[in-house]
Amino acid sequence: MPLYVLVRIRGQADVHPDTEKTLHLLRLRRRYTAALYHSSLPGIEKMIKKAENWLTWGEIDRETLIALLSTRGRLQGDKPLTSEWAAINLGLPGGIYDLADKLLAGEMHYHKLQEKGVKPFFRLHPPRGGFKGSIKIHYKMGGELGYRGPDINRLIAKML
Repeated sequence: MPLYVLVRIRGQADVHPDTEKTLHLLRLRRRYTAALYHSSLPGIEKMIKKAENWLTWGEIDRETLIALLSTRGRLQGDKPLTSEWAAINLGLPGGIYDLADKLLAGEMHYHKLQEKGVKPFFRLHPPRGGFKGSIKIHYKMGGELGYRGPDINRLIAKML
């Protein structure tokens, strides 16, 4: 059961209301935001399919997840997510490393940590060096939209 990272790469103009609602439910309300979801969540595949013309996604690896949590993870009040906070409030002695392992194993869901004060999305930079293709064409055809698989880790590294 892989952990997907979803990144919205297109803006808000000309979005169908149903698609906008789906993006809102996925917590991808603006451009260059990312969210983490397990592929086992009920209905997630259909939600991704509905919004695939506005986002890109793939399976995140451990190193990229740790970098994403430590550099872009935020708490309420726009405070950074730290290993000390995770050790105290989540009961994880290894901090962010244990959090990443539990997320990848499916023992925790990142969006459910909102109850503890963790923001359920990540704000990212535009990719350094730019996109390699058009943001209106699917990844399989040389663009940026849609499923990338493990190649999403390179995009996330460019956006941190």
